[in-house]
Amino acid sequence: MKNLVEELQWRGLVHDMMPGTEEQLLKEPTTVYIGFDPTSDSLHIGSLVPIILLKHLRNFGHRPIALVGGATGMIGDPSGKSDERNLLDEETLNFNVNGIKNVLSNFLDFDATDENAPILVNNYDWMKEFSFINFARDVGKRITVNYMMAKDSVKKRLSGDAGEGMSFTEFTYQLIQGYDFYHLNKEYNCLLQMGGSDQWGNITTGTELVRRMNVDNEERSKAYAMTCPLITKADGSKFGKSEGGNVWLTADKTSPYKFYQFWLNTSDVDAEKYIKIFTFLDKETIEAVIAEHNEAPHLRVLQKRLAEELMLLVHSKEDLDSAIFASGAFFSKDMSDLKTLNENQLAEIFEGIPQAEVSLSDLNEGIDIVTLLNEKTGFLVSNGEARRALKENSISVNKEKVTEEFNLTSNDLVSNKFVLLQRGKKNYFVVKFV
Repeated sequence: MKNLVEELQWRGLVHDMMPGTEEQLLKEPTTVYIGFDPTSDSLHIGSLVPIILLKHLRNFGHRPIALVGGATGMIGDPSGKSDERNLLDEETLNFNVNGIKNVLSNFLDFDATDENAPILVNNYDWMKEFSFINFARDVGKRITVNYMMAKDSVKKRLSGDAGEGMSFTEFTYQLIQGYDFYHLNKEYNCLLQMGGSDQWGNITTGTELVRRMNVDNEERSKAYAMTCPLITKADGSKFGKSEGGNVWLTADKTSPYKFYQFWLNTSDVDAEKYIKIFTFLDKETIEAVIAEHNEAPHLRVLQKRLAEELMLLVHSKEDLDSAIFASGAFFSKDMSDLKTLNENQLAEIFEGIPQAEVSLSDLNEGIDIVTLLNEKTGFLVSNGEARRALKENSISVNKEKVTEEFNLTSNDLVSNKFVLLQRGKKNYFVVKFV
């Protein structure tokens, strides 16, 4: 077996690992599972790390299991949370579970038939018939309250430092997740659970439960744990969010253009880290890209390669080409390329640029440029400033310089809706006519 742990370590994807884990992965093809929480009907880029771990497992000859938490999702994982989660109703939960299954199917072929083909499971399938009495007898008896209370996720909530304590519902979460490990161990000989570093307590409860429920069978009592770091930005801010919120893995929630822009706009420090974590490029290729980037950082070679690889992984070559064209269109010298884009594409490109809405009826007699710059939009703070800027020849409308005599008409609208104002080279403003 090739050394998967060594591969994950140089990529920065190993945080904690139970003794014996590396040896097990080197010894033989191993079945490994990672769980996904169905709090939404899609997954955002924070979930790309466990997805990529599953793909690495597959590439290195192991059998990956993706578990969607239809049962655990009814309770809510307390790890890293200061307050009790709102419980989802069953209809919403089922909708979310199906959505996540669809997302995961874009990355792993669950229809494959080889010996180590990926498996997709839902823990609701084995928990739905489990009575409370039987769970308390068969599972609860194996793990002490003392053991459960020693977990960080429990201690922080019980200390009173955050939130209002912990309900019995959330307290049982680690037992149910632990039982998932036992069930997969029994049904599929699953020996390893992986997840984010905040899951270490839940995962090790699972290894302990497997050991104690197989106490009379030494071979069946083996279980291992490995976690990866939670991804952060160099400036300490939360990874995975843009100005519009989470960056999702489905086009209906985050368009391919916005997805591309997210990676393209990462800092040099973050891009150097992310290209190791989020791509499957080999070490030599990554080092060569970083070296090329360092020779001319202003060309952003590293960010472009990162964005390209992620677009091909999550979306398509067509989406990548479209995103590259749209990105270049905004910075081109004239409006010819921008005029080929539709209203939705333009709205995406203009997002994040200061904007103002103006009534379409105002264009019936045209709008003089001074009124447009100040009164109608607030782009410039006064008529006087507008006139000064016009005399300095620093005002452009749709990338063409204009003078104080300019009068805006409906013929100037791009896609029958937008006008792009500009002062100097970098100061943009979008007028949206409604």
